[in-house]
This record gives sequence, C-alpha cells and structure tokens, in this order.
Amino acid sequence: MQKRTDNFSKFTNQKKGSAIKEAMRQEKRKVKAEARAAGEEMREKKKAKARGEVWEKPEDKRVKPISKGIPKADKHVAGERPQKAAIDKRDFKTNTTKQSAPAAASRNQKEEHSVATEQMPLNKYIAHAGVCGRREAAELVKAGKVTVNGDKIFEPGLKVTQSDKVVVKGKAVFLQKNSVYILLNKPKDFITTASDPQGRKTVLDLIKHATPERVYPVGRLDRNTTGVLLLTNDGELAQKLTHPSFEVKKIYEVTLDKPVTKKDLDLIVSGVTLEDGFVAADSVGYADAKTKNVVGIEIHSGRNRIVRRIFEHLGYDVKALDRVMFANLTKKNVERSKWRFLNEKEVRLLKFMNKSFIRKNKTAE
Repeated sequence: MQKRTDNFSKFTNQKKGSAIKEAMRQEKRKVKAEARAAGEEMREKKKAKARGEVWEKPEDKRVKPISKGIPKADKHVAGERPQKAAIDKRDFKTNTTKQSAPAAASRNQKEEHSVATEQMPLNKYIAHAGVCGRREAAELVKAGKVTVNGDKIFEPGLKVTQSDKVVVKGKAVFLQKNSVYILLNKPKDFITTASDPQGRKTVLDLIKHATPERVYPVGRLDRNTTGVLLLTNDGELAQKLTHPSFEVKKIYEVTLDKPVTKKDLDLIVSGVTLEDGFVAADSVGYADAKTKNVVGIEIHSGRNRIVRRIFEHLGYDVKALDRVMFANLTKKNVERSKWRFLNEKEVRLLKFMNKSFIRKNKTAE
C-alpha cells in the first residue's frame, strides 16, 4: 500500500467534531491569557519606571529575610501559611526604591545624552522640528536657506544632532517633543501653506489657537479646494503620507459644469494621459444619479491638481472640489472651517500605515 503524503495525512489524522472545537477554544483562551499577561507586565514596567524603580518579573524576585528573628519565606511550620507576602513585599519595595533612585537618575542622564548626541540627516531634523516635510526641507537646504552652527549648508543629508544650532530662514529650530495631529475641514480661499508672502489667509490662521507647537499641513489642497486636511509636527508621518511609494487613498466629490457621460467615467478608470504622464483613478461614480454632474472619485496619485486636470482634460469645468477622505480620515462631525485633534486609534492607524488606505505600487504595464 502506498504511503500517504504528509499534506494528506495532516487532514486525515485530525480529530473531528467537538474535540476540534474544544481545542480551538482552549487555544483562544491561551492566546488571550498571554496577551493579558503581556499587557499587565507592560503596565507594571511603566509604573516602576515612573517611581524610579528597577522592575523585575515576579518569578525573578528573591525574598530576603529582614532579620535573623524572621525565618526565610520557604521555611514555615507545617499546616500554617507562610508570611512572606505580608513581610517581604514591604521590604522588597522599600529596598528597591532606595537602591534604584541613583540608578534611575543615571539612566535618565544617559538617555538625555543619547538623545542629544543622536545623529540624523539635516532635512529629517528640520521636518521633526515642525518646519515642513522632509522633501520641502531638502529644497530649503539646497536653496541655501539653512545654516548649522553658523555655516550655510547645501547638503540635506548632513548629519546633525540636537546639540547643533540649526537655523532655517533666520529662525532657530528645535526638535519637537510633543506630537500634535489636527484634522481640519478646509474652507475656500485659504492657502495650504505655513505662510504666504502676499499676505493671503492660510490654513494655519484657522488653527492658531489649537496648540503652541509648530504644525504644518500634510500635502496641499488648492485655494478653492475644500475638505479634509491633516496638520502635524510629526515629520516622519508626514513623509510617509505624502511619499508616492505609499499611494495613500484620497476620495473627492467633484461638481462639474455639465453631466458626465458614462463613457468618460470608464475612461477615467481605464486611465488618461496628461502632460506629466499616465494616470488612472481607482474608482469613480455618480454621486447624484439624477443630474450626473456630481461625481465621486477615489485616487491614490498625489500629483499636483490631479483631479481637476483629469476632468479638464476631458472637457469639463470643475465648479467645486471637496476632499471627503484622506487616509481613512473623514470630515464627519467637523463643520467647514472647524478642526479637531485625532484620537489615539486614528494616530496609530496612520503610523502603521493601515492597509485599508494604502496599496502597493503597481508595476508598469
């Protein structure tokens, strides 16, 4: 008789019915218990660090007698409960606090020294200082608008530390310690920039009382484009959300001067060739089935004025353009010209680049 293959045996030798279900339940319980234990361990570590104590796992702690008159915890009269929890726990906590204070102070000094001496590229330093994104910072450096310790620098990759004096456009900049994330429902007639030489209104005017930290917009919306706009001082996150390789999802509501034909909708999805290359929307459809001049479009491209240019290329005049979603952030419950801080879950999803709002680069066809 021919021997069964391993791939087949793993199915034929399995338990069936209730035994399998019970095994699955036990495995789930085990996973949950391990997760709870890991969470509790992390919380205890944070508490110990806040108190200046050196945290140890419970199984690693060794109980020591307070004096000769008190027996060790592992020696007790038969039939009686040992007294180690009530006595030794107090002794352990007191001794740990006294002994660990100098160690904690030394550790903090080492951490501060490490931060002060940690090297990073100049453009990354500027981004983390809340001035702008990394690519914009690189352009500032190349334009000769940045000095380091009094010397004008033209190389964005120059390594600097927190102890260096970095000046951008005549103003000293410093690394941000408190990260801020603000979602703004942008109105018309506001420029998406930190400042405007012509004195026009900017999006920062709308959030000037939100935070003392220096924040800047992630990406750009045209002056007459409305909707979701993220502002932050987290340079690393801003770099990810605007980098072409991540193709972050954006959804717009487009109001046009005339009904859009079904043929043009199909063409937008299949792709059109503009002056700067080929582009295709991920999806497009009528937002108003009656008039057919209001269209929803989902697109990952971050090219300048890309949605307007697609419709203009097909002979339409864009009357209104509203971004209703950016990287899964929507303007729900945020009125026009108003803003709110992102919650912890939203920040976490953005930082880990949740798969629901990004996609891998398509290979050239």
